[in-house]
Amino acid sequence: MKFIMKGEEIMNETLKTLKERRSIRKYKKEQISDEQLNLILEAGSYAPTGMGMQSPIMVVVQDEETIKELSKMNAEVMGTNTDPFYGAPTVVVVLADRGCRPTYVEDGSLVMGNLMNAAHAVGVDSCWVHRAKDVFASERGQELLKKWGVEGDYVGIGHCILGYRDCEYPEAEARKENYIVRV
Repeated sequence: MKFIMKGEEIMNETLKTLKERRSIRKYKKEQISDEQLNLILEAGSYAPTGMGMQSPIMVVVQDEETIKELSKMNAEVMGTNTDPFYGAPTVVVVLADRGCRPTYVEDGSLVMGNLMNAAHAVGVDSCWVHRAKDVFASERGQELLKKWGVEGDYVGIGHCILGYRDCEYPEAEARKENYIVRV
């Protein structure tokens, strides 16, 4: 994506990342690097939040058994027995403090967006897997939060799965005609 700024053509990598990132639904077993993970998490921590309350938290899961358990719980909510995490080796669970009304859901959603866009920027693929609200409202979900040391009234926002794709990179769908309305 090129822009003309004060007569000079520039390439804006941020806008390029936002335009090119796609959700990936098939992953290699290879784990992402700690350096990549740390950059992705840092970007997530800088997502805007309502009134600067920073209601979200991120729980990083790379243990294969815990990922399998989360996958099974998510699949049960969905009513299936398939792997909704598509074999991804890293899952970042985004939760938000319900007490930070009225924007905790939006705050956590912005964290999810930052995580996915940052992942693309550092060469990692991602996908937002929903149903975290139901997973962590369950008795087993509450037990996991307690086990992880997460205290408070946290609501599941999403699971950001991370890894290296084991498939062709998907093409973008054409943008719908009425996406932008100017008045």
